[in-house]
Amino acid sequence: MNKIITYGTFDLLHTGHINLLRRARELGDYLIVAISTDEFNAIKEKKAYYTFEQRKLILEAIRYVDEVIPEHNWDQKITDVQKHDVDTFVIGDDWKGKFDFLNDYCNVVYLPRTIGISTTKIKKDLNMVGGERL
Repeated sequence: MNKIITYGTFDLLHTGHINLLRRARELGDYLIVAISTDEFNAIKEKKAYYTFEQRKLILEAIRYVDEVIPEHNWDQKITDVQKHDVDTFVIGDDWKGKFDFLNDYCNVVYLPRTIGISTTKIKKDLNMVGGERL
């Protein structure tokens, strides 16, 4: 069995997330998604709209996802790859080069981002109504 792992917050799920999950799953037989816990997001100074448990529930309902695990810190990736017997680590190409160290443990694939969509863009767009800031 060829196992894939990817990481992210996966807040305000959108087509870019779905494209990443679909393309990641196409690379193997089993997709593990590690999502940032609320505590880890706080350390990163990142505010998610949905709680960890809500984001986990949403991701578990997606057909491409086989398992969801918590991401507690930046340094757990090597341990996760070894513990879950992962063959391929997948992440968006906006992180290109940042996880090359994982090549010592598994294949590393940087997938192109979906053009025109991001959680940051959604949050920014939602702050605008009729051209005026809320």
